[in-house]
Amino acid sequence: MDSVNEWLLSWGDHLWTWIVLPVVVGLGIYFTIRSGVVQVRLIPEMFRTLTNKTPRTESGQPQSVSAFQAFTISAASRVGVGNIAGVATAIAVGGPGAVFWMWTMAFIGGASSFIESSLAQLYKVRDTDSFRGGPAYYMERGLKARWLGVWFAVILIVCFPFAFSSLQANTIAATVTSSVGGDAAWLPWMIGAVVAVLTALVVFGGVRRIASVTQLLVPIMALAYLLLGLAVVALNLDRIGPVFAEIFTSAWGFNEVVGAAFGYIVLTGVKRGMFSNEAGLGSAPNAGASAAVTHPVKQGLVQTLGVYFDTFLVCSITAFIILIPGPDLAGAERGIGLTQGALVGALGDWSNIALSVIVFLLAFSSIIGNYYYGQSNIEFITKRPAVLGAYRVLVVAAVLAGSVVGADLIWNFADGVMGLMALTNLIAIGLLSGTAFRLLKDYTSQRREGRDPVFTRTILPDLTGIECWEDELTVTGPLHIQSINKRRTSRSSQP
Repeated sequence: MDSVNEWLLSWGDHLWTWIVLPVVVGLGIYFTIRSGVVQVRLIPEMFRTLTNKTPRTESGQPQSVSAFQAFTISAASRVGVGNIAGVATAIAVGGPGAVFWMWTMAFIGGASSFIESSLAQLYKVRDTDSFRGGPAYYMERGLKARWLGVWFAVILIVCFPFAFSSLQANTIAATVTSSVGGDAAWLPWMIGAVVAVLTALVVFGGVRRIASVTQLLVPIMALAYLLLGLAVVALNLDRIGPVFAEIFTSAWGFNEVVGAAFGYIVLTGVKRGMFSNEAGLGSAPNAGASAAVTHPVKQGLVQTLGVYFDTFLVCSITAFIILIPGPDLAGAERGIGLTQGALVGALGDWSNIALSVIVFLLAFSSIIGNYYYGQSNIEFITKRPAVLGAYRVLVVAAVLAGSVVGADLIWNFADGVMGLMALTNLIAIGLLSGTAFRLLKDYTSQRREGRDPVFTRTILPDLTGIECWEDELTVTGPLHIQSINKRRTSRSSQP
């Protein structure tokens, strides 16, 4: 088993160093320049579209989940082990400088996130009670390469609902076991059984139940964790300046606390940053496609905001919790134990119990989000109900197994699969980015005219493979017909 683990670690590092990292950075910079720095320029629009009302059918029912609900589904997957255990591991391995590169990649990755989620909205398809879509769908419909979509779907299913959800369950078991001080062999099994049962209750309820659960959990868990972190910061205000200085100097290899080389610091920051915020990875578009909005760009902006929420807020709080005490990182414990120790040292033993509750909510909501990503891609490959039923059973089994096995092998395996997944998605959105830029141009043009942007496929008639967006009534519902008629009139009067 050790030899397999070492091989996976070596293979994953080579893949990320020589292939994935250059593609992630290069395309992120390209998207940033071509979009006019959309990830900064349209920040006000991100908040505005987050609260847009959901378009309704003629009977008055919502067409699908709202933009905010889709945001919480993706946030449920983003905000989890990566924000607490992942950041701690990044700091233990790459030093404080890894945090700087996580921030940098969140900024660059914001443009990639915008492109992928806008494309997912454009090429989404109808489901029973919602929409579904994602990279597999825009690979098939936009690139006319179903084989590539199937390849991506398989990678995502292996990576998220199985490998990543196993990690989330493992973190729950480790945290709860540590907080109660138990060492009985049956305790992880009991914790895993509880998490597996709760997972089964949610995943057999459909996407609307997933949306309702995550809409409730994500704000609560994020606020609770942020409050703990802010308490640590408030008690150590004199340490804020030195911590920032340590992050920036270590980022360039001037003060490698753990002896990490500059390239390894960057690689660690990029890998853990992508694991945490998923920008460009191809996972969040699966949630973004489920939303009912009047223009694809709206959900692209909302999902970009999710990257910032995850990295600049939640991940930064973890970094400050760990770095404020000025720990000796040489030989530091990797994973959530580093965060737990720092938090208990700053706030006392009670905070260990509080963190256990928060980690449970973070990780459990991530399991729910991961499940939905897998379901969307299972339905892309096949519509057979038996396959979906078997998938649900396997997800529950993976949660139980992840609670009781060692995490190192799963982490290294997940890193390698995540690299393949990111590479496949980034190549696809690079080839389709011209379409996303056209969507952005249409959106900004309508906003300059003072309108709430509405898209139909007649606006870009040369595009094929678009199932939704047939007409204004389907996209917006009856309440928008009057404004649409005005738009048609203004268009027809133009020379």
